[in-house]
Amino acid sequence: MTSRRQETGGVIRRGETLRFTVDGVEYEGLAGDTVAAAVLANGVVRVGDSIYRRRPRGVMTCGVEEPSAFVRSNGGYGESMLPATTLELTDGLSLTWEDGIGQLDQNVDPAEYDHMHVHTDVAVIGSGPAGLAAARAAAATGVRVTLLEQDFMLGGSLLGRPSETVEGVPAQEWIDAMVAELEAAENCRILTRTGVFGSYDNNYLVALEKRVGASDKASRQRVWHITAGRVVLATGAFERSLAFAGNDRPGVMVASAVQNYLGRQAVVAGSRVVVFTTNDSAYPVAADLAAAGVQVDLVDARAEAGCAVPAGVTVHRGKVVVAVLGEEQVTGVLVAETGSEDGATQEISCEIVAVSAGWSPNVSLHSQRQGVLHWDDDLLGFVPSAPVRNQALAGSVLGTYDTEACVAEGAAAGAGEALPEIDRVRLAGTTAPLWLVPAPDGSLDTHFVDPQRDNTADDVVRAVGAGMRSVEHVKRYTSISTGLDQGKVGGVLTIGLLSQLLTDADMAAVPGGQPGQGQSGRPNPGAFGTTTFRAPFTPVAFAALAGRARGDLYDPIRVTPANTRHLERGALFEDVGQWKRPWFYPQDGEDMDAAVARECRVAREGVAYMDASTLGKIEVRGADAAEFLNRIYTNAFAKLAVGKQRYGVMCRPDGMVFDDGVSFRLAEDRFLMTTTTGGAAGVLDWLEEWSQTEWPELDVWFTSVTEQWTTVAVVGPKSRDVVAALAPDLDVSKEDFEFMAFRDTVLASGIPARIARVTFSGELAYEINVSGWYGEALWDDITAAGEPFGITPYGTETMHVLRAEKAYPIVGQDTDGTVTPQDLGMDWIVSKTKDFIGKRSYDRAGHVEEGRKQLVALMPVDHGLRLPEGSQVIASGDVPDELVNGIAAQPVPMLGHVSSSYHSQALGRSFALALVKDGRTRIGEQLMASFEGKFVPVEVHDAVVYDKEGARRDG
Repeated sequence: MTSRRQETGGVIRRGETLRFTVDGVEYEGLAGDTVAAAVLANGVVRVGDSIYRRRPRGVMTCGVEEPSAFVRSNGGYGESMLPATTLELTDGLSLTWEDGIGQLDQNVDPAEYDHMHVHTDVAVIGSGPAGLAAARAAAATGVRVTLLEQDFMLGGSLLGRPSETVEGVPAQEWIDAMVAELEAAENCRILTRTGVFGSYDNNYLVALEKRVGASDKASRQRVWHITAGRVVLATGAFERSLAFAGNDRPGVMVASAVQNYLGRQAVVAGSRVVVFTTNDSAYPVAADLAAAGVQVDLVDARAEAGCAVPAGVTVHRGKVVVAVLGEEQVTGVLVAETGSEDGATQEISCEIVAVSAGWSPNVSLHSQRQGVLHWDDDLLGFVPSAPVRNQALAGSVLGTYDTEACVAEGAAAGAGEALPEIDRVRLAGTTAPLWLVPAPDGSLDTHFVDPQRDNTADDVVRAVGAGMRSVEHVKRYTSISTGLDQGKVGGVLTIGLLSQLLTDADMAAVPGGQPGQGQSGRPNPGAFGTTTFRAPFTPVAFAALAGRARGDLYDPIRVTPANTRHLERGALFEDVGQWKRPWFYPQDGEDMDAAVARECRVAREGVAYMDASTLGKIEVRGADAAEFLNRIYTNAFAKLAVGKQRYGVMCRPDGMVFDDGVSFRLAEDRFLMTTTTGGAAGVLDWLEEWSQTEWPELDVWFTSVTEQWTTVAVVGPKSRDVVAALAPDLDVSKEDFEFMAFRDTVLASGIPARIARVTFSGELAYEINVSGWYGEALWDDITAAGEPFGITPYGTETMHVLRAEKAYPIVGQDTDGTVTPQDLGMDWIVSKTKDFIGKRSYDRAGHVEEGRKQLVALMPVDHGLRLPEGSQVIASGDVPDELVNGIAAQPVPMLGHVSSSYHSQALGRSFALALVKDGRTRIGEQLMASFEGKFVPVEVHDAVVYDKEGARRDG
């Protein structure tokens, strides 16, 4: 086995030998290696075959953009499609090469995957020269700093360029000094092996930390949720290849990777190297290789370069590589004059082709925040036009490819200062706009654009021939950039090819097409824009995203602050969303029916109380909060007075009920919205979606405060007496505390509280809201204040009976996504004068024509029969004559179904709510309810079966 490790150099630890196997073959590496570096050091060139065409492939890069060298870890649990270029070598690793398709290991990893939620004043992403300088400058100001680096070492590209000097000292010495300074700073947190894969509004970052060597009981990976005051993006740039015949052969690499393996791990990729470049950045690569004793030929597509010829390097100016020789790996190249069409070529033997066709700034995180890009004709790359709010950019992500300039920009960005004026073009040198080198025979079938997807320049030509003009269309036509690297290798190259294949006339013919200012009647790449940059920037395992929410912890159990008191009272619970809610409180061996009957009687005749803390609660704040709610809800909220509440219904654009609840107006610019228990998260997402995508001009924001409040409902004719004893400073009279008002007060026990006059039972009722810290104490206070009045706790089953008697609907139970407010008999809540989500739908014929299902009550003729929920409702004349095994021989027309069904203590009989076609016009009719092969007669009644006039509401 050939060793390509140099005796000296690199930042590896030569005294720590690590043994590992790939495809059953044992190798040795050193601490500080990646798997790719270690196999290259062992002379391995071919790492597998391509996914579709089964062409041999080798290591192409040294980072997250790698398109070919993927491995699967074996033993215990297996993780697939790991880039060998970023996988840190550890002792005993057992790996298998994967040809672009992963294999899911069915074994469950026993290790933990957890999440961390932190705040920081400054988050610096990337630890190259710009990132380290930014972190140092930020830490010097005394603020909290978090430095995030996806690599297991700090230093970025400098690790592979030891011959450089930074601020007057050798690169590695500078890195060591910077790391020591940051590690000593108490206000600086350094997270290595941590890649930021998502960037969202308000500088909310999501990052994945990989913890190497974690035991089965330790956290293997951790997802960091970081909220930052400022963000510095020092994310660097990716070096590009270009399309020429055989550019996918093992041994064809980007030049910076060849330099990185040499400078960082002291690995010489090959003894003879052809460096093929269109720009100045490859000249230092050639110099480093020549200094290591490698025979180097430098093929420069330009007639002139902006830098001197390195010692010991043979330079071929004005020439290009037109083809790679060799079947299993590179054995040489054919070189021709740039732009020559005479077919004359020169053969140069080599083992490695180190390609540099320019650089593409790593703008993914910037673009995820809707940061604007522009095409720079001089730098030949898409460059950020300006940072997004509370972010700064520094270094290569801006097209700054000079180390000292990167340090200067990083220092300014870290300190929160304006970046220095830097002539990036002068520092980077000129880059030839070369994307494609035709083969001597004119073919394009082995000119690979996306090696991972086996896509070639020929595929792009076919896409254009099929009429594709948009880069997004070409992406989908060819599958370019849909692989693991998500366009890091082929994205900009594809755009460059389009600029060569299309003319300005082609672009002008496309609706919205933007001709560029390219040469020879062709658009420049900026005319095409880019494909969309989405999270995750790098792949993330589902196990990491799930964290501890798996197995027994898959669905977290949420309990209210008074949960202990419910347990002490012997409550039985039901799951509502993720909450454990008291279902009923059995006494003396009662079954559910007996307990619910008792609780209902007390609530209607005396006083009862219920823990309602699980209702969703969302603060809506901002100068336009009232206008926003006015558009969200079907009824008016703009003029709601401070100190008042209003019940509201929100609908989807199709007019169907989405959720409902009561909202408090706390101030002119502040509301507290309540939602259904199970719908809280969905409503918050709904509000955010409309705010961000439809009405971004409105000044409004939202905060979930469900867990911050304890809410207890005190219900019944004697509730006013209980609240008066509980809050002696509050005037609870009907005249001074009217329905749908709320008051802030202090309870007799000293607990600050907000008390609202609102009912979900139809009885006189109050809802008492206190900070969650006081939840248990509030329950105790109400218990004590209500004891003289025989107060009784009640659960969700009793709540359902009480609300159903008043026809108060439960969204998701009495609605099913096809129900409008009008169907529920709530036309009164739909404004006729304002616009709101869903209003236009009510003019559609399907919303007003006969045949819609409407909410009504059904009274079984047998007063003791409780209809099963879900029972079908049919016309009396449609009862089938015969059933076979409980099934009718022919389909039976359905009029509707039972949505809620209970026994009513107030009525002394059973009843149900149902959605029935033209239900309100059928009041008084007898229909049939079908269940379990039975058909029973029911009478249709108005949906409100108790206290229709609402006389009991005010006591």
